[in-house]
This record gives sequence, C-alpha cells and structure tokens, in this order.
Amino acid sequence: MERLYYSIQEVAELLDLNPSALRFWEKEFNSISPRRDGKGKRYYTKDQVDHIKLIYHLVKERGMTLKGARKKISENPDNALKNFEIVERLKSIRGMLIEIIEEMDNQGNQPQTPNNES
Repeated sequence: MERLYYSIQEVAELLDLNPSALRFWEKEFNSISPRRDGKGKRYYTKDQVDHIKLIYHLVKERGMTLKGARKKISENPDNALKNFEIVERLKSIRGMLIEIIEEMDNQGNQPQTPNNES
C-alpha cells in the first residue's frame, strides 16, 4: 500500500538533498505546496514527490537553472514528464542489466560480446 504523505526528511534522503533545498524549491515552484501539521512540519503527497523528482532531474542531472526548469515544465509539462519517466525507466533497466552481468561474473561466466567471441 502506497503512503499518502512523505516527510521533508524522507524526500530529502530519497534525492540526497538538503531539506533547505526543498524549502527553497517550494518558493520557486507553485506546484510544490506541502501540507503542514500543527507544528509546521511539511508533508508531501506522492504527486508532489514525483514533481520534485522531475525538478531534481532537470536541475541536478541535466544542469538546468531553476528558471530554465520552471520554463521547461510550464511550456510543455506533459513532454517534460514523459522524458523524465523514460530516463527513470532506462536507469532501472541499466540497473537490472548491471545486476545480471555481476551475477554472471560471480558464477564465472563471461557475457559474450563481439570482441571476445570464440
């Protein structure tokens, strides 16, 4: 069962960010408006976490400025999200392939490549 809310600390750890970066991004992106409890502690929905991941991808992985990321998301949000989802799937596939190669190496098998064919 998927959780409804994630704390700022959980989101920060997930993306290896400082919570202060998330608080700053809240000011820069209207789509990030976490719910707060009586003590002011922030809680993000799954959709907000996904949006934060998209911003992270654009800023940290693609090297865009916050202004550039905001422009890209506002100009064509569906396209920005699709591209991000494709990158995430490719990362997942890459991880699975690395695991397969490592497993084969541990079993003493070498994957066949054009350079080491018999």
